Amino acid sequence: FLENYRYAFTDSAMLIVFRNNLLWLILGTSFCVVFGLIIAVLADRTGRAEKYYKIIIFLPMAISFVGAGVIWKFIYNYRGQGNETGLLNAIIVYFGGTPKAWLQIPFWNNIFLIIIMIWLQTGYCMVILSSAIKGISSELLEAARIDGANEIQIFFRIIIPVISDTIVSVTTTVLIFSLKTFDVVNTMTGGNYGTNVIANEFFMQRFVQYNTGRASAIAIVLLILVIPVMIMNLRQFNERKAF
Repeated sequence: FLENYRYAFTDSAMLIVFRNNLLWLILGTSFCVVFGLIIAVLADRTGRAEKYYKIIIFLPMAISFVGAGVIWKFIYNYRGQGNETGLLNAIIVYFGGTPKAWLQIPFWNNIFLIIIMIWLQTGYCMVILSSAIKGISSELLEAARIDGANEIQIFFRIIIPVISDTIVSVTTTVLIFSLKTFDVVNTMTGGNYGTNVIANEFFMQRFVQYNTGRASAIAIVLLILVIPVMIMNLRQFNERKAF
């Protein structure tokens, strides 16, 4: 029993898994929320074209995570010996560069996978934050402009403070997704080349290696990591009287 938890917390492979999940948490969540917020603010100022921009950004949300993994696998694809079929390598070769096996480059392959999450989740963040921005009183914004505030000052001193609760809620939701990420990693690399994450390691231990003890320990670790984020999210909903 304790040996399974010792493996979960001290094994070198598991330490890489935790490092990767930390990358997903920090980079994935940050860029999803930041890009979603920026796009929401900019789209709000485009007038009639707003809905079209939002549809384009939100469209990836209609694709399953497995489907997104398959799409991006074709983009990153590399076969070597002059048979570089991936879109990214095709562009690089066209401009005279050298194609690479993007998903086999240590550390950076995690960044390439996180890009897929950003592509998928930015639309969700944009829609929720855009709704919150539209709830800001137009009189408040107009008064700020009359007082001489520029758009950057309005963004940081009015918009962000007013919608801060929504930003926290969106952030915690994306954090939970980052902790549980599985489909993209399993589809793209299977956890190989140093890209493994907690949920995929659980899958491998339970359904590939049939090591139920280690799989159970990893599942408990994942649950422990998710619970604080869920509590934070529920508190935000309670403060906004959502329940």
